[in-house]
Amino acid sequence: MTAAVPSAALADRRVPPLGGFSLTFLRLEVRRLLRNRRTMVFTLVMPPAFYLLFGGLSEAYRTDSAGRGNVSAYLVISFAVYGSMLANTSAGASVAVERALGWSRQLRLTPLNPVAYMVTKVLTAMVVGALSVAIVNVVGLVTGAAHMPGWVWVVSALVAWLGAIVFAAFGLFIGYLVPSENVMQLLGPVLALLALMGGIFVPLDQLNHTLQDVAKFTPAYGVGVLARAALLDTGVDVAAIANVVVWTALFAAGAVWRFRRDTARV
Repeated sequence: MTAAVPSAALADRRVPPLGGFSLTFLRLEVRRLLRNRRTMVFTLVMPPAFYLLFGGLSEAYRTDSAGRGNVSAYLVISFAVYGSMLANTSAGASVAVERALGWSRQLRLTPLNPVAYMVTKVLTAMVVGALSVAIVNVVGLVTGAAHMPGWVWVVSALVAWLGAIVFAAFGLFIGYLVPSENVMQLLGPVLALLALMGGIFVPLDQLNHTLQDVAKFTPAYGVGVLARAALLDTGVDVAAIANVVVWTALFAAGAVWRFRRDTARV
C-alpha cells in the first residue's frame, strides 16, 4: 500500500495536454493586462498621438501620393506598426514584474511547460497589439486624411499586427533579462531607436547608405517593409520575411533560456 501511494501521486501530477496551455489562463492574463492603466495609455494612446503629431493631418500629406494611397496612409501604417511594437513588447516585458513577485518561480512548481507559458504570454501580447493597430487605423479613418483602397487597409493592418510578434518575443526576453524596476525605462528609448533605424519614423531612403544597410538587420525593418508592401505595391520581400522569422526565433529562444535559468533553483 505504501508503494502504491507515490505511484498514484505521480499519476495525478502528469503533465496536462499541450504542456498545460489553457484558454482560461490566457483569458485571465489578457484581463489582467487590460487592467494596467499605465500600460494601456503607453500602448494605445501614444501611437495615434504620434500619427497626428508627425503630420497625419497635414494638407500636403493628404495630396502627396504614396503608392496606392497618400502619405497620410503611409503614416497610418507606420504608426500601426509602432503601436503593435509598443503593445507587444510592453505585454511581454510584464514578466519582469512577475519575476520580482516570485510568480514565475511559483509556476515552476506546476506542470506548466515553459513553452506553453511563453505561448500564453505571446498570445496575450498579440491581443493588446491588435487593439493598438485598430486604434491607429480608426484614427486614420475618422480624421479622413488617409486614403488607400479598402483591401490595403485590411492587409496592412493584419501584417502590422502579425509581423510584430517578433516584439512579443523581444519583450519576454527583456523581461527575463532586466530587473523590473528598469525594464520600462529601458524599453521606451530602445523601441524608439529601433523604430527610427527600421524605417518606421523616417523612410529609409532619407538616411545615408550606411544606415540603410544597417537598418536591414534590425528587428523593426522586416515588419515595416511587409506592412507597407500592399500600399507601395512592392510585392513580397523575402528578405523582410526572413528578418521577422530570424529575430522572432532568436528572441523566443532567449526568452525560454532565461525562463529556465531564472527558475532553475526551484
